[in-house]
Amino acid sequence: MREEILAYKRERILEEAVKLFYARGFNATTLDDIAAELGVTKPFIYTHFRSKVDLLAALCKPTIEMSMAAVEAAARQPGTPTQRLFRAMVDFTKVVLQRQANIAIYFREEKNLTREALDEINALRKQFDRVLSQLLREGVAAGEFRVQDVSLTALAIGGMISWAYTWHRPAGRFALDEMGNQMACLTLQMVGVAPEVVARYLGSNTGAGMAGAAGMSGVA
Repeated sequence: MREEILAYKRERILEEAVKLFYARGFNATTLDDIAAELGVTKPFIYTHFRSKVDLLAALCKPTIEMSMAAVEAAARQPGTPTQRLFRAMVDFTKVVLQRQANIAIYFREEKNLTREALDEINALRKQFDRVLSQLLREGVAAGEFRVQDVSLTALAIGGMISWAYTWHRPAGRFALDEMGNQMACLTLQMVGVAPEVVARYLGSNTGAGMAGAAGMSGVA
């Protein structure tokens, strides 16, 4: 129970920090500001985070960890490379869109992170690129993908979906699940999956439709 309470308190600090860093910026927000929003004193925050910079890192690092976990999990699943890439991009898109504010803070405030935190995040980003590149190589070897430069394509895919944080609006044309579907289909188009296969995925949904998509061979 004690661990759960500590985790809850830490999460509440992170929630308020995200709101204030996103709205005001890192430099214009003090720990006193965050404490005031929580109705606590600054020492309360220090029991969970060593400094404001430590708090910033705690807002930034989990997003790439979650993205990494989503792609790794999908890559390990059974199925063709096309099926696994589609699932990976649906889940990756959801991470990005569910954590839009965190990603915006990272790109705006990266300069304020410590070298240690930056090194950890960059290592995770490189690992993400390696896992995605390996999945693309499997698709090329299986004759499902047409990719000339696997590493460059992996970077382009990651950038395309990550950048959605700048323009996606929750009240826009596509709900979260459908946006994942759309971005995953754009990815399949980028790697040269046959148009008729992409069309079948595009017509599927994350529920019953996804079950139908899972039965597709995905071979061009």
